[in-house]
Amino acid sequence: MRILAMEPYYGGSHKAFLDGWSGTGRHQWSILSLPAYKWKWRMRHSAVTFARQIEQQLPESPRPDLLVCSDMLNLAEFLGLAPKHVRDLPRIIYFHENQLTYPARCESERDYQFAMTNMTSALAADAVWFNSAFHRDSFLHAMETFLNRMPDCRPLEALQRIRDKSEVHPPGVRPLPPRQVRSPGPMRILWAARWEHDKNPDDFFAAIERLKDRSVPFRINVIGEQFREVPEVFARARRRFADHIDRWGYQQTRADYEAALLEADVFVSTASHEFFGLSAVEASLAGAYPLVPRRLAYPEVFGFPGTDPADDFFYDGTAADLTAHLAAQAARIETDGSLLGPTEALRNRLRQLEWPRLAPILDDAAERIVRHGGAPRRNRLLRLWSDH
Repeated sequence: MRILAMEPYYGGSHKAFLDGWSGTGRHQWSILSLPAYKWKWRMRHSAVTFARQIEQQLPESPRPDLLVCSDMLNLAEFLGLAPKHVRDLPRIIYFHENQLTYPARCESERDYQFAMTNMTSALAADAVWFNSAFHRDSFLHAMETFLNRMPDCRPLEALQRIRDKSEVHPPGVRPLPPRQVRSPGPMRILWAARWEHDKNPDDFFAAIERLKDRSVPFRINVIGEQFREVPEVFARARRRFADHIDRWGYQQTRADYEAALLEADVFVSTASHEFFGLSAVEASLAGAYPLVPRRLAYPEVFGFPGTDPADDFFYDGTAADLTAHLAAQAARIETDGSLLGPTEALRNRLRQLEWPRLAPILDDAAERIVRHGGAPRRNRLLRLWSDH
């Protein structure tokens, strides 16, 4: 099967998803992409740009069987501009994020036209894939609230149409090199996220401050992508914890990033916004013990069916409780020398998200869209956990 993919924002998780699926799956791919730059302008112009590129670059190519795009494309607009041989294709849109529940520093600054673009794109697709059930449900709930604010002509029926063709397909991860035997030393803590306020770095550093006050020995790696405006807490923390820092800032190569994962005893998320938690999954597969707040998509990804998600890998979302969990893991390392044992079952389950295992599932789902033009709803995470 031939798949034509269009990605207006070819970077970060968007790039990783397309590269992972296309590089591992069994289908033939053609990918049109634009650099990950100025996302608002990408959403505004990519439909026009890609329609023109297809006319210029692909007129003699074999007809694709399926169109795949991300939420950054105005799909409805693109279909109005695209050549007929593309316009009539079955189509999947993958929602990495959405522009209605994505956090804004000030709600009055949110451009709701981008939210409407997400809605009309979902309506124009044959299948709407979300990276988590949390993402799907929060988007549809927020969209309902938004539409009810319209003065008239509220298209509330659109919500059920989108829900009926929605599926949950988590993103895949690259298999990681094996972890080496842990060298002696204090607990090594990893925080890996965008350096922005929605990842809640203040709570992380508040917990580290409490850990320091309790004289618990630790080392920290604080890594992640940075943008023009970085929260001031990072500069303060770099000065305050200078004697505890091993890695700081964006890791320039994949090898450096993987090394940071493989060094960590504990991975910490303090996010107040997260649609999936890719770095948490990668760190866990690398052998780190995840400590994540009991909110967002984390209970869905890290909770075991039939167990209380308050157990094991969850804290209550406060800096105080995070400190208590970190101190407990530091004591466990002192006693056992490692945290690999308590995370073995989790790693075995999360390996289903490695691309060699996940790509065939996505390939099958894509083939079903081409054959039948739609798909049954799935309310759990790809049913990944039901068989284990």
